[in-house]
Amino acid sequence: MSALSSLPLSVLDLAPIRDDGGPAQALHNSLALARHVEQLGFSRFWVAEHHNMEGIASSATSVLLGYLAANTSTLRLGSGGIMLPNHAPLVIAEQFGTLATLYPGRIELGLGRAPGADHLTARALRRERSGSADDFPQDVEELELLLGPRLEGQKVIAMPGMDTRVPIWLLGSSLFSAQLAGQKGLPYAFASHFAPRYMHEAIRVYRNHFRPSAVLEAPYVMLGVPLVAAPTDEEADFLATTVYQRVLSLMRGESLVLRPPVESMAGRWLPHEKEAVGSFLAMAMVGGPEKIRGKLEVLLEQTGADELIFTCDVYQHEHRLRAFDILAGLRG
Repeated sequence: MSALSSLPLSVLDLAPIRDDGGPAQALHNSLALARHVEQLGFSRFWVAEHHNMEGIASSATSVLLGYLAANTSTLRLGSGGIMLPNHAPLVIAEQFGTLATLYPGRIELGLGRAPGADHLTARALRRERSGSADDFPQDVEELELLLGPRLEGQKVIAMPGMDTRVPIWLLGSSLFSAQLAGQKGLPYAFASHFAPRYMHEAIRVYRNHFRPSAVLEAPYVMLGVPLVAAPTDEEADFLATTVYQRVLSLMRGESLVLRPPVESMAGRWLPHEKEAVGSFLAMAMVGGPEKIRGKLEVLLEQTGADELIFTCDVYQHEHRLRAFDILAGLRG
């Protein structure tokens, strides 16, 4: 039996904005995708917090999650992630406590320790609050306290939030969160969809440091994977040029709006840029069904991942839906 047959599959969405569209279209497309993968039996649908990035509409993450939850029925919904240095833990506890109260058993809280924004934007988000990635372990503990049962003498509570026990995941692209997630006995999601360099080492660190907890008896690893699936390898290679253009724009500090695919990237990037984009997307699954199947089976054999969460930023919305149809079909 293929390792894919019983593997939980999930989606990470950034509500991408097209060059000929706007944020409303992107947000409606996010819901359409959530509904689509819900019908396909996917496990979870996460949205990511990014700020000051033209081309990404998921900045108000908890608000978007409320929209998605109100219009789906079984899919688990969460943040991939909330960038904790940008927020007071109490505010996040109240937001996700409210979501969990309205949609019990369906809301999850993935946490990252980077700001997910440039310096000026991070300052604008925090104003006078001196948030720092160095505060991450203490902030996670504070969130766990606020989302748990009220303790004797506890003066500050999250309402809603208290005793909702919203499941917390730690996210990371390096080794810090891997170690912390292991020590706390929390599930761990590695951002291999954009930072694959430390993937194997991060998984090793997480598993080596894992201590069973009240929420998790054994390590649980989810890996981010870029997906460009199409009926043929040739079409997938063509559609992937939208993703290449977007990553190139990110590296150049340009707009991240989705641009149509092109016949060739020749002349659009310099040799060192091509290499950098390739490194960024080293985990990308680009191809037709059989090519994707083979690459995924190798990945699972090498990592022993418990779950995969896919990003898919192709240009046409219907091609995104089709990519997940193809992915779901590989379970057979």
